[in-house]
Amino acid sequence: MVMIDDDLKTSWPEVVGMDLFWAAAKIHSDRPDVLVEVHKVGDNSDPGYDPKRVRMFVDKDGIVAQTPVIG
Repeated sequence: MVMIDDDLKTSWPEVVGMDLFWAAAKIHSDRPDVLVEVHKVGDNSDPGYDPKRVRMFVDKDGIVAQTPVIG
């Protein structure tokens, strides 16, 4: 089966509230081609778009606080 880029998942609202380990596992299950970067809420991150990166923002307890998206 060939997938067209437009058919690939680009956001994961369903992982908000999950532990970062399980959220990253879900993202990698859906998109094994991307790198998941974990940041704490409020941290600065480098600007710029990367179609092979997902930024995941977690709270102090390691719980996903925002919808992870490609970029």
